[in-house]
Amino acid sequence: MLVSLFISTFITVFLAEMGDKTQIATIAISGSSLNPRAVFVGSATALVMASLIGAIAGGSLSNFVPQGLIKLLAAVGFLIIGVRLVWQTLGKSQPNG
Repeated sequence: MLVSLFISTFITVFLAEMGDKTQIATIAISGSSLNPRAVFVGSATALVMASLIGAIAGGSLSNFVPQGLIKLLAAVGFLIIGVRLVWQTLGKSQPNG
C-alpha cells in the first residue's frame, strides 16, 4: 500500500509540475546562469520544502477539519483561479473599442 501511495503521489505531482510557472522560471534562471546544477539543487530543494509544508499542513489540518471540507475548499479555490484566468484571458483578447 505504501508503494502505491508513493507512485500515485509521484505521478500526480510530476504531471502537475510539468510546464508550470516554476518549471519555466527554472528554465529561465538556468539559461542565464553559468551553473545549471546550482539552479537544479535550488529548485529541487524549494519543491521538496514546499511539498513538506503541504504534507505537514495537510496532515495536521485533517485532524481538525473533515476531509470532505478540505477537498471542497481546494476545489473551490481551483475553480476561482480557473475562472479568474479565463476572465483575464477573455478580457485581453477583446479589441479595445
